[in-house]
Amino acid sequence: MAATATRVAQPAYGDDLTVRAARALYFQRNGFGDGGYDARWVKLEAGPIPLWFPNTKARVAAVKLHDVHHAATGYDTTWTGEAEIGAWEIASGCAHHYAAWLLNLQAMGIGLAIAPRAVLRAFVRGRHSENLYRSELDDALLDAPLGAVRRRLGLASETPPPGARELVAFAAWGAASVATLAATIALTVAPVVATAWAVRRAFGA
Repeated sequence: MAATATRVAQPAYGDDLTVRAARALYFQRNGFGDGGYDARWVKLEAGPIPLWFPNTKARVAAVKLHDVHHAATGYDTTWTGEAEIGAWEIASGCAHHYAAWLLNLQAMGIGLAIAPRAVLRAFVRGRHSENLYRSELDDALLDAPLGAVRRRLGLASETPPPGARELVAFAAWGAASVATLAATIALTVAPVVATAWAVRRAFGA
C-alpha cells in the first residue's frame, strides 16, 4: 500500500489561545503548578524508583521552551509523548540548548523500545518543521496566538511520509539515542552497584 501523508491531529490546545494561556493550561492539566522552574531538584518517576537530578540553569532555559512545544505540538507527558516530542525536537534541532539534546536523546532511546512507529512519525514531523530553541521566550512570544506560532513553525501542515534521507537520519539519531540512554543508565546504576559491593565486602557477605 502506498505511503500517505500524516494528517495534523486535532490540537489539544486551541489555536485561539495565547501561548501564555496554553502554557498555563498545560501546567494545570499535568499538575505542574507554576512549572517548577525555581525548584532546585527535579523528580523523575522511573517505575517504582524515583530519580532526582539537579534543576540546572541550562535545563530550565531549555524546558521553558520545551513546555511551549508540548502545547504547540500536542504531544502529551506520558512516556510515549515525551519520546515523541524528544524525537521531534532532535529532528528540528535544539541549537545551543545542550541540556535539551541530552534529555531528548534519552527520551528518544526509551521511545524506540516502547513506541518506535510513533517516534518515527514525530521525527519526520520535526524534519519538516521548526521549533523555538533559537527564539527568546519573551512577552511577544507569550502573548502571540498559539495558532500563529504553529503556522510559523510549520506545525499546521501535513507531514509527508518518510523518505530515504529521513530514514537514514532517523537510524543515525536512533543509534545515538540508544548509546546515550545506555551510558546514562550505566552511570546511574554503577554507583549503586559499587556501594552494594562495598557493603557486602565490609560485612563479609
